[in-house]
Amino acid sequence: MIKRIYTYMLQTFLPIFCMTFAICLFIFMMQFLWRYVDEFVGKGLSVGVLAELFFYAGLTLCPMALPLAVLLASLMTFGNLGDSLELLAMKASGISLLKIMRPLTMFIVCVAIGAFFFQNDILPIANTKMYSLLIGIKNKSPEMEIPEGVFYKMEVNSGDTYNIYVRDKDPKSGLLRDVTIYIFSGSNIEDATVTVADSARLQSTAEGKHMKLTLWSGEQVGTFKSNSKQRSTNEKHPQYRRESFVEKEVFIPYSNDLERQDETLISSRHVGKDLKALTASVDSLDGRIDSINQVYSHQLVERTYFNNVREEKRRDTLFFTNLAVTRKAPVDLDSIYASLKPAQMVKVTEEAKKRSEAVIRSFDARKEMQAVEYRNRSYHEIEIHKKFTLSIACLLFFFIGAPLGAIIRKGGLGVPVIVSVVFFIIYYIIDNTGYKLARDGSWVPWAGVWLSSIVLAPIGVFLTWRAINDSVLFDWDAYKIFFVRFSKRIIGFLQKHGIISKAYHKQLVAAIRRPFSKQDNNQ
Repeated sequence: MIKRIYTYMLQTFLPIFCMTFAICLFIFMMQFLWRYVDEFVGKGLSVGVLAELFFYAGLTLCPMALPLAVLLASLMTFGNLGDSLELLAMKASGISLLKIMRPLTMFIVCVAIGAFFFQNDILPIANTKMYSLLIGIKNKSPEMEIPEGVFYKMEVNSGDTYNIYVRDKDPKSGLLRDVTIYIFSGSNIEDATVTVADSARLQSTAEGKHMKLTLWSGEQVGTFKSNSKQRSTNEKHPQYRRESFVEKEVFIPYSNDLERQDETLISSRHVGKDLKALTASVDSLDGRIDSINQVYSHQLVERTYFNNVREEKRRDTLFFTNLAVTRKAPVDLDSIYASLKPAQMVKVTEEAKKRSEAVIRSFDARKEMQAVEYRNRSYHEIEIHKKFTLSIACLLFFFIGAPLGAIIRKGGLGVPVIVSVVFFIIYYIIDNTGYKLARDGSWVPWAGVWLSSIVLAPIGVFLTWRAINDSVLFDWDAYKIFFVRFSKRIIGFLQKHGIISKAYHKQLVAAIRRPFSKQDNNQ
């Protein structure tokens, strides 16, 4: 009989689990599409490219969909069993809840082990492929990507670099207003061409090999394109040209084909590494951080302090010697400063301020470099812990959902979906909060990543213990009876000590018992 129950539990759970996983993954895919829909519209992407992108995006979203699917499936399975009294019949035959959960527990353990290998082996490849394709899509058809209020850099096939500044952009017509364009043909800044126009429009040509830039009401300033002999003659005095135009069309060689980002750049980041590579990267980053700290400490002690003291003594000697101040006796700097003329005081003060500001800027730059290294190390260590958190989250959600479904005893999609969404939102908020604290360096990485698991573990233990003991945790009739009894005790205490009269005591008891008269009479 036990084998039949185990088989029945698996046959009941597996279809629900597959269905809920598909639904959850579809919801997260719609969120992904809503987030990046602006990157796809109007770029002429083929169905194959979009299908490939959604495939890799679906793989990267599995770590979010899997715990929610486990929670929802376990809630629905045990809720349906409790609603149809099948769970009660199993318990009546002497089978405990833990024994009923045993086949599903073994299945979830297998899912957790598979989730770890998925996180370690498949997810880095999926991240690399997805981000490589996504960056390529972003760089395709640059006329759709020109932002407002900042310089947009566009490198074309001819080797020229276009830096485009747009003050305002009409999203419907694509018209650019108050346009400034810097065109650099090489590393020499004198070869730059500057174009200013009241409005412009950048479009792809039909063959997809050029960009058509149409300018209205503007001017263009640049140097003449001369041969090498003329340039050598006029190298010291280049000739400039100035052009005013009402309408001007420029064709820029640019391939509109999809060019993927180099995958080696993404695989070298933390999202594209497995556990072994992440561990090696953390070790190398630790050595790099230690060496940087030693170098900065040496510079701080030797170069910044002692060398500055020696340099200050030398400069002070020269400075005060020029001021005809004797240095035979110990120098009182305050008295010397007070003896200076106002102009000399201003000069000394400004010099001291410049040196202090230079030292502060130097320390700020070093601090920023150290912060970058520490942040990079935090990302790698966070990714190491995230390889394990998905597996633990699946186990925790199962031991929350299964006991909760046995306690609620409500089947279908109504109550289980509401409870699952509430628990997942709590989990998601706690997990994101811990991740941000660990990323910013406010917490150690392991504490931030494992925060959600630490919070949910006691809840799972408590619900499992209450379900094993046939708790009435969500039996509202029990809460009503408890409220009536507690109220009667409080009113009796007040009447006993003379705070309320006996007649008023009877009125209060009758008013409290009236809505629950049926439950009270049964008691």
